[in-house]
Amino acid sequence: MTTPPALARIDLDEGAGWSTWTLTPGQAHVLTGERASKLVDIKPAGRQKKGTRDRYELRAKAMVGGVRLGGDDSAVQLRIAPKIPVDRLLYLLAYASGHAKWSDEPVEAGARHELLPAVGYAFTEAADRALRPGVLLGYREVDDTLPMLRGRLRAPAQLRRRPGLSLPLEVTYDDHTPDIGENRLLLGAARRLIRLPGLDPTLRARLRRIVAQLDGVTAPRPGAPLPAWTATRLNSRYQRALGLAELILRGASYELDDGRRVLVDGLLLEMWRVFETFLATALGEELQRRAGGRAEPRDRDHHLDLGKKELLKPDLIHYLPPPDGGRRLVPAIIVDAKYKDGTKRPDLYQMFAYCVRLGTSEGHLVSAAGNENVMEVPVAGQVIRLYCHVVDLSLPYRELRARIGELAGVLLRIRTESAAPTP
Repeated sequence: MTTPPALARIDLDEGAGWSTWTLTPGQAHVLTGERASKLVDIKPAGRQKKGTRDRYELRAKAMVGGVRLGGDDSAVQLRIAPKIPVDRLLYLLAYASGHAKWSDEPVEAGARHELLPAVGYAFTEAADRALRPGVLLGYREVDDTLPMLRGRLRAPAQLRRRPGLSLPLEVTYDDHTPDIGENRLLLGAARRLIRLPGLDPTLRARLRRIVAQLDGVTAPRPGAPLPAWTATRLNSRYQRALGLAELILRGASYELDDGRRVLVDGLLLEMWRVFETFLATALGEELQRRAGGRAEPRDRDHHLDLGKKELLKPDLIHYLPPPDGGRRLVPAIIVDAKYKDGTKRPDLYQMFAYCVRLGTSEGHLVSAAGNENVMEVPVAGQVIRLYCHVVDLSLPYRELRARIGELAGVLLRIRTESAAPTP
């Protein structure tokens, strides 16, 4: 009887170079397949012996987390560690959630150096605090068939299903229930984390207690849209946990180049998306606090062409009153984030198009590494300046917050100088 090969455990670092691994043909096939195409690069390690291809070089792409690929003799457990410290990544994720912001240092999870346990711990702490006063209840509209009137009679349904019969009744009523969007998100995230490998048994037990507290709640279906919720005073104690829950559940899939979503057995985070969302949200808040106006992260109201076929997708547009004192806010500061070392020629062309179309004389590219500089582009009797800025994500979180404030000040100063009349 042949013993099947052991599960291949591959640990890579985001942004690191090639490393060599021994794989079976099945495991190599899994890592060259479509599901792994956005996770790793793979190539044979040097010259292979005839009939065998067991040594391969692997390099991580711009996703982090852990995922299981393949099955039986081709199974691979892939873990990609972020290149920035875990506590910094959790700080970014607080902004990427789009709801609650972390004003305190995420020390509970920061002491844990592996991403998945740290995310699990951060969510568990937040969910425990949210549920400590009790499970949040809400009203949900329910259609039901009952032997007595409750709520409102659904007359069309009654006539269609039971013409001439007085009972039972087709009714609609508002049910006070724990089965609401907020609790569904918490339950779905807890169940997903429980399935992740590498969690501490104590943490897994705490997650199971959270699941038990949410008895009577329906978990989200894999692949289905996440339950909707709106931030209110009533669910304020839930909001930090809900932001993490959404990230955890979205991390159960990723998007291929053709737009299809791929479900994964694990948790993955797209670092370019995390960086872009963090920068647009944090910088937009700071610009609005300092200068007023309106900051619009991921504004999708502008097109390159008159036919509105080519959408412009800047990560942030800050609207301010025009220099002539008019009331209507106009695009004043355009920012695009690039999760890479410096900016490339296509990035400059893209920002140039934003500036020309939106009528600004400067645009700002912000990368996670590289050098700061400015390029002056003459066009139609004026000069458009393309600024390249850097936000170092490895900075301690207080310094990172200060860097965002400093960058907002620089952008506003440049805007003021460009808007000043020429003597």
